[in-house]
Amino acid sequence: MSNNYKLDYNVDLVFCIDCTESMDNILNIVKERAIGLYDDVQRTMKMKGKEITRLRVRVIGFRDYAAYADELRKKVHPNEPMMVTDFFALPEDAHKLEVSVKSLFPVGGGDEEEDGLEALAYAIRSPWTVDGKAKNRHIIVLWTDEAPHALGFGKDSPRYPKGMAKSFDELTTWWGDGSTPGFMPQRDSKRLILFAPDAGWWSKVANQWDNSIFYPSKAGDGLQDVDYQTILSCIAQSIG
Repeated sequence: MSNNYKLDYNVDLVFCIDCTESMDNILNIVKERAIGLYDDVQRTMKMKGKEITRLRVRVIGFRDYAAYADELRKKVHPNEPMMVTDFFALPEDAHKLEVSVKSLFPVGGGDEEEDGLEALAYAIRSPWTVDGKAKNRHIIVLWTDEAPHALGFGKDSPRYPKGMAKSFDELTTWWGDGSTPGFMPQRDSKRLILFAPDAGWWSKVANQWDNSIFYPSKAGDGLQDVDYQTILSCIAQSIG
């Protein structure tokens, strides 16, 4: 094999971000670094002798469907429970990505638990790239400082999506395992990076789902100990 040989990757990243009021640290990191994300990831991967031929990023901001319904009942301005973008191709769409993430702000949330499992479901059902000419990486990164509600907790909200997984077991089949692929098109390509408390359903995800990397965090502190270099290193490691 030639010394000039390099591995090419098509990388799809889905960022699931808790947008409740304690999460300003992570939101600020994503907002400040969005415009330079492509260059930062490319530089990190080239140091590993690997080349990203295609990088796409999708953003999912989540709060609380039940809190949204409660705000409507109280006739106060409701905070959107789920914001989902298309994929942005980088570097071409870097400005669009920046505008999108800058529209997210930390507010609301209602009770302590949020609807992170619904955000994860949206991420799993993303239109992933599948290209036989390069290695594919389908990576979900989720940040939250609270445990999630059970799926369907906020189903009475007028914003609650149709076709959502009805239980954690069903969501687990969406993720897939060694015998069933679920909605992730390639078992060897999928990755889940989870910055979350070791509590509730997140503990089950960490213990039961394959190809997942769990970084336990302190509940309620907004992931104050997570910095950009940690995030970049985790993404690079999950690519290859």
